[in-house]
Amino acid sequence: MVLWIFRRPFGFSGRFLKLESHSITESKSLIPVAWTSLTQMLLEAPGIFLLGQRKRFSTMPEIETHERETELFSPPSDVRGMTKLDRTAFKKTVNIPVLKVRKEIVSKLMRSLKRAALQRPGIRRVIEDPEDKESRLIMLDPYKIFTHDSFEKAELSVLEQLNVSPQISKYNLELTYENFKSEEILRAVLPEGQDVTSGFSRIGHIAHLNLRDHQLPFKHLIGQVMIDKNPGITSAVNKINNIDNMYRNFQMEVLSGEQNMMTKVRENNYTYEFDFSKVYWNPRLSTEHSRITELLKPGDVLFDVFAGVGPFAIPVAKKNCTVFANDLNPESHKWLLYNCKLNKVDQKVKVFNLDGKDFLQGPVKEELMQLLGLSKERKPSVHVVMNLPAKAIEFLSAFKWLLDGQPCSSEFLPIVHCYSFSKDANPAEDVRQRAGAVLGISLEACSSVHLVRNVAPNKEMLCITFQIPASVLYKNQTRNPENHEDPPLKRQRTAEAFSDEKTQIASNT
Repeated sequence: MVLWIFRRPFGFSGRFLKLESHSITESKSLIPVAWTSLTQMLLEAPGIFLLGQRKRFSTMPEIETHERETELFSPPSDVRGMTKLDRTAFKKTVNIPVLKVRKEIVSKLMRSLKRAALQRPGIRRVIEDPEDKESRLIMLDPYKIFTHDSFEKAELSVLEQLNVSPQISKYNLELTYENFKSEEILRAVLPEGQDVTSGFSRIGHIAHLNLRDHQLPFKHLIGQVMIDKNPGITSAVNKINNIDNMYRNFQMEVLSGEQNMMTKVRENNYTYEFDFSKVYWNPRLSTEHSRITELLKPGDVLFDVFAGVGPFAIPVAKKNCTVFANDLNPESHKWLLYNCKLNKVDQKVKVFNLDGKDFLQGPVKEELMQLLGLSKERKPSVHVVMNLPAKAIEFLSAFKWLLDGQPCSSEFLPIVHCYSFSKDANPAEDVRQRAGAVLGISLEACSSVHLVRNVAPNKEMLCITFQIPASVLYKNQTRNPENHEDPPLKRQRTAEAFSDEKTQIASNT
C-alpha cells in the first residue's frame, strides 16, 4: 500500500513525500488501527494533505497557489521562442498588495516588515501614495500577504503600536525587463521544459558560457541577458570546441557585447592579466591553486610543467620558494613573464617555453641533479605540478631513469602532483592504475588522490600525489647501504608516509 503526501513545511513551496506501508505478520487486525492512527496524525500536522481522499480533499490550494505565484512574476507568455532580444516585450502589469502608512514612520516600520515586504530587482518597496502626499505605500510580497490575517503576530503588534491599520489595498504594478531575473527571462523564452542557462564562469569582464545544443538557437539572446543582468560583464562568449590542442586554449564565439578578450582577474589576492582567447584560465580551480600552494614551505622548490599564466607559480614564489615554470603556448609564456613582474616575483621564477617532456628532461633534470646532490642539511623539498588533465599522465614517462648516479635518501625524492580526468566508476583507482602503468610500478600503497571537481556528468578531475621512487627516477640501481631496504619494508614505510593523505573529496566552485 502506498500513500502519497503533499508536504508544505515552510512558505509556499511544496514537495511530495511517499510512504510505503509494510506488512505486519503478527496480526492483520493491527493494520487498520495503525493506518487510522497514521492518518489522524497526518491530518493534524500543519501543511500536510492526503491525496486519494477525494471527498475530503478534492482540491489542493497550495499547488494552485504555487502555480499562480510562479505565473505572477513570470514574463509575458508571448516571449516564448524569442531569439532576438526585445526588451519592450517584457512589460507586464501585476496586482500587488500594499499597506498605507504615514511617511514619517516608514523607516521604523520597514525594519519590522522585512519578511512581508516585496523584494524584487529594480522595484522600490516604498512609493508615494498618489491620493495622499502625506502617506506612503509599502509594497508587500504577494507570495506571503493576502489579507490582514497574513501578518504574523509580531508584525501585527508593531502595526498596532504605530497606529497603522493592517488593512491591505491593491496596487497595479508595471513590470519591465529590468524587473525580471535572468533565469526568469530565459525560462520564459526557451522551449518549455528545457534546461535554462543562468550560470557561467566569470573571467574579468567576460562571461564564459558552455551552451548545450538546444540553447544554441537562443545563444545571442542568452549572451545579452547575461550582460544585462550581471554588473561588470561586458562580453559573453561560448566555447565551441573542447580543449584538444597543444596550447590548451579553445575556440570561442562572442555571443554579445564587446570583442575585447584582454582581461584582468584577481585570484587569492594575486592579479593576472592575459588574452582569454589565447590562453587557458579556469576560475573554478582557485581552491586547488591554494591547496597546492599551502603544501609548500619557504625554501622549497616547485617545477610547474604546464604553468599557464602562473596561478600555481606566482603564489608559491610569494612564499619565498624557488619556482621553475614552463608552458609550451607562446602566449601563456608571454603572460607568465608579465604576471611574474606584475606580482613582483620575477626574481624568484625562472620561465621556460618548452614542450613538457623537454622541460622535464632538460631544465628539471639539471636542477634535480644539483638539488639532490646537496648535503642533507641543505636539501629542499621538491614538488612537481603537472596540470594538464587530458594528457599529464602520459608525461610521467619522462621521469623513468631520468637521473644518473647514486640515489638520494628517499625522503628527498620529488613529490609529483599530477592531474587527470576520469569517467570511470571508481575514478581514484582508475587514475592510480593509469599513472602506475606509465611508471611501471604500483601506486596503490604510496599515493593519495584528491577529487578536484566534477567537470561534467560522469567526468571527474582528480589530482594524484606521490613521491617518485628511486627505482623509477635513477638509472643506476646501486643503493647506498643507508638507503638499502627490502622492497616490502620500503613499501610499508612509503605507505606510512602517505597514511595521513587518504583519498580526499573536495570540490571548487
